[in-house]
Amino acid sequence: MARSPTPSFDRRIVEAPLRGALWRLAWPNIIQNFVASLQGMVDHAMVGHFVGYAGNAAIGVSWQIFLVVVVFVSSLYGGMGVLVARYAGAGNTRRVNRAVYQAFLTSVVLGVGILGPLGYLLTPALLDVVNAAPSVRQEALPYLRVMFIGSIGMLLFFMLGGALRAAGDAKTPMRLGIAMTLLNLTLSVVLIRGLGPIPAFGTTGAALGTVIAGGAVSLYAIYLLFTGRMVVQFDLRREDLMPDFQVIGALFRFGLPTGFQGIVMNIGGVLLLRFIGSLPQSAAAQAAYAVGYNQLFSFVSFVGIGLMGATSAVAGQNLGAQHPERTRATPRAASGLALALSVPIGLLFLLLPTHLLAIFDLTEPAARALGIEFLGYLSVSAIFLVIALSYTGALQGTGDTKSPLYISLVSQLVLPLGLCFAFDRFSTLEAWHIWMAIVLGHVTRALLSVVRFRQEDWRNIEVDGATAADETELDPSTMVP
Repeated sequence: MARSPTPSFDRRIVEAPLRGALWRLAWPNIIQNFVASLQGMVDHAMVGHFVGYAGNAAIGVSWQIFLVVVVFVSSLYGGMGVLVARYAGAGNTRRVNRAVYQAFLTSVVLGVGILGPLGYLLTPALLDVVNAAPSVRQEALPYLRVMFIGSIGMLLFFMLGGALRAAGDAKTPMRLGIAMTLLNLTLSVVLIRGLGPIPAFGTTGAALGTVIAGGAVSLYAIYLLFTGRMVVQFDLRREDLMPDFQVIGALFRFGLPTGFQGIVMNIGGVLLLRFIGSLPQSAAAQAAYAVGYNQLFSFVSFVGIGLMGATSAVAGQNLGAQHPERTRATPRAASGLALALSVPIGLLFLLLPTHLLAIFDLTEPAARALGIEFLGYLSVSAIFLVIALSYTGALQGTGDTKSPLYISLVSQLVLPLGLCFAFDRFSTLEAWHIWMAIVLGHVTRALLSVVRFRQEDWRNIEVDGATAADETELDPSTMVP
């Protein structure tokens, strides 16, 4: 198999001004996330028109459950990102490639052997946990089962994107992500409403489009890895293709706290859905939550996530290159960029809520009223969430993956659920109580993340000698100016 010249690591990440380094990594990811969010908007809009708001609620509920499980299975990508950033900062090409390949092997085993079959069997019980209304459950059951069975394509896409961004290449994941979204859009239009001999699958058609597009693009990306066309590549030598349990152990050692953090955050969301499901107008409230948080607020969270990934890579690579002073300044620079992008979005929530909700055909009076109210609270959350994500990225990129877990336990689980329980137990739980609990959780997460990073315990974290290039493995050609 012919191999193209391997692209080099971008040394501007550890040498050029931080804002420029962050922006070069962040903007492709932000664009990719914005384009990807259009897919969710199209799915919700089409399902809303052809199925009704029960279909919107079903997609929102299903994604909340799906992410809880997938985040844990993909937790090794957090560990992979720590290793890849350190090795790339030290210029250690072979260790970068080895870490990514071991993550690939583990993903295949977990996705095909565990997540798919167990997810299919446990879907009914998982929908019971969120107290889904009967009409919502009817739509969510086949949707969620399709997502679990076809999850391997999405896992591999997440793996590749995380590896390339940690190595300093954010443009390739953007291109692949846009291609996947365009394919997904085409499939959704056909499968949700039907076309010619193809029947209308309704809500399930949205899931089919997602898994088919993810699988197709992931197969193409794996081909690129084996042909050496990206900064990360798979070596066909036999010794590099075998499982390396030392590396796999390191992936989980750093990755499991990130996975548990994701589980905590998504369990918090699932349990909030349970509280929402207990409200008198539960279906309307679930639809408002699905559209407001999972769709419209995603424009804020994707800005934060894009900069979180960039912050993680820049902080980790500079620590690997032995520039701790640059690592210390990274999240502060990222927070400034994140606020400049997210505050205008929050203002739109305040100024144009009815127009935004109408995009998803959320015109039923009760659902629309709850949606307008919820967007007002989310406009405040936007400020604190992006700051929290910037500092979370810096902590994770330097190898401190445990602190964000503990912070999430307090801010995303104990505090908001405790408030909802208190209102439910000692008063009458209302929708605005849940919206307020979400805001207070984001405020707490931001404050704790800033305090923890400024303690600078991350200076003493070692990643198996990743800060010093191995003389037998270092490729000087990757150290480009």
